[in-house]
Amino acid sequence: MTAADPPITMALRVTRNDEIASGINLLEFRDPGGKPLPEFSAGAHIAVRVPNGLLRKYSLCNDPAERERYQIAVKRESNGRGGSCSLIDGVKAGDELTVTTPVNDFSLPQRAQDFLFIAGGIGVTPMMAMIRQVLAEGKRFRLFYCSRSPETTAFRDELAAPEFKDKVVIHYDDSDPSRSLDLRPILAERKNREHLYCCGPRPLMEAVRAMTDHWSPTAVHFEAFSEAETHKAGDQPFKVKLARSGDILDVPTDKTILEVLRTHGLDVPSSCETGTCGTCRTKLLAGEADHRDLVLAEHERKDTIMICVSRARGDEITIDR
Repeated sequence: MTAADPPITMALRVTRNDEIASGINLLEFRDPGGKPLPEFSAGAHIAVRVPNGLLRKYSLCNDPAERERYQIAVKRESNGRGGSCSLIDGVKAGDELTVTTPVNDFSLPQRAQDFLFIAGGIGVTPMMAMIRQVLAEGKRFRLFYCSRSPETTAFRDELAAPEFKDKVVIHYDDSDPSRSLDLRPILAERKNREHLYCCGPRPLMEAVRAMTDHWSPTAVHFEAFSEAETHKAGDQPFKVKLARSGDILDVPTDKTILEVLRTHGLDVPSSCETGTCGTCRTKLLAGEADHRDLVLAEHERKDTIMICVSRARGDEITIDR
């Protein structure tokens, strides 16, 4: 499914909306008639139409073997656009909400046997499904979970279960950068052909990206749990030249290259639209890019651009479209 495809929606009943850590609620959805829900794999997300009308994506955090329910963890973002507060405060058990079928931009490769998971805050949600799936398949994992304090740590009790002994490290930093987890020894080498999955705040993911430049690019995976930083103060409009047709299109400050291409009728593959999945990878033929993705290795940035988030540094760039 691409972002341009119409989502398939269901009316599901909320059966739980409980605070599981300070500022974090667990919501559970079931079919009102008790029917099995469409299956999902670890790393998948659903989109939920919240009471204020916004459509928000949330990673599924329960065991993928379960077909009777979907569970998501939602962090209250008081300074956000209101989606999380609307969902936490405006929904109670028994309500019905519109939910899309699961989509997976963050899936685990079937052949891999070893996994390294790095989570920051609410970014742990997809990892909860992943560790269940990995254990069920007899594979191995390490989880490093960075959190502010025990009170703000979702799934803390669950991760203390005996089956996770010696596999899970929870690191508390009290929001003090000087107490952040030292990732350098963890990422210094790729052990046992591990695949790395990272989800959390942008600074954490950028640090992990910088420290894994020596890893195989196909073994490092990111997912953003918030909207991508597609627009920044000081952004300027620019032109994008399409090499195949010769067309030159204007990209304003409030639009991405991907959005402009779609407006002009081009069918462009995409999925996450946060610069983390790699679907919209495009050849950069001329000009300099302002890279805002977490996919490209340093050596790829001279001739490749992720058009869902990145922009031009100058007045014009040329891409292979």
